[in-house]
Amino acid sequence: MTGAPAAPTTAPDGLAAALRDRGRAVLSPAGFASFVGSAIADLDALRASWDELPPDVHLRDGGRYRKRRHSSFIVDAGDARLVPQRAHWQPVEYNALHGGLERWFEPIAAPVLAAPAWNRILVAFAAMASQLKGVQPWYVEAHQFRIDTTDGIGRPTPEGAHRDGVDFVAVVLVAREAIKGGETRVFDADGPNGMRFTLLEPWSTLVLDDARVIHESTPIQPLDAFGHRDTLVLTYRAGGFQGADQPAVGMTATET
Repeated sequence: MTGAPAAPTTAPDGLAAALRDRGRAVLSPAGFASFVGSAIADLDALRASWDELPPDVHLRDGGRYRKRRHSSFIVDAGDARLVPQRAHWQPVEYNALHGGLERWFEPIAAPVLAAPAWNRILVAFAAMASQLKGVQPWYVEAHQFRIDTTDGIGRPTPEGAHRDGVDFVAVVLVAREAIKGGETRVFDADGPNGMRFTLLEPWSTLVLDDARVIHESTPIQPLDAFGHRDTLVLTYRAGGFQGADQPAVGMTATET
């Protein structure tokens, strides 16, 4: 249940054009499945892994509402290569709550990485990124999130409205169970234009040009005793992984 409108969707073959024109787009579940070249049933086979996420021990607001896994990949020439486990890092300019902190998480489980749909997802968004910014390797961070109502309220974006300091971001809704809230808000980074909507169906997907927009999701509350919201968040960055020794995309070395 939600008071926000459903998101207007973009056809898969129009995704790159929408990002070029507006910096944001939403794929329907069928559109996402078509875009990544997998049947919904193959995507659904990944969903059980969200039940096995460990707690996020780095929440600086003291919350217990987030569970998480994280892995990193280099996607090049249609191949996604897992790299050794590394810390997730963001500058404070883009994440005032958790920026400047090396956050180590448990890796995404091997059966997920071995699923055919997984590789197709990573490769499809890399191909889109190359279509927009030139063929090149893409440095990808993948995050499995579960936000629940253990604390009575769960915060999908405790850092508030933000950019991620990368080139492109995909937020894939995996499950939404017994909650209200979780409205998505996307605004131009340099102007007043924006939109608000709620991702309701599994595999509906928000795609962002991170340099051009800021985004957030509002807190969730349970409809009854307990609920949760599961997402897969993928970030794509040219030139290397984001780290303390590299400026974020759209930020000069002086600004860091």
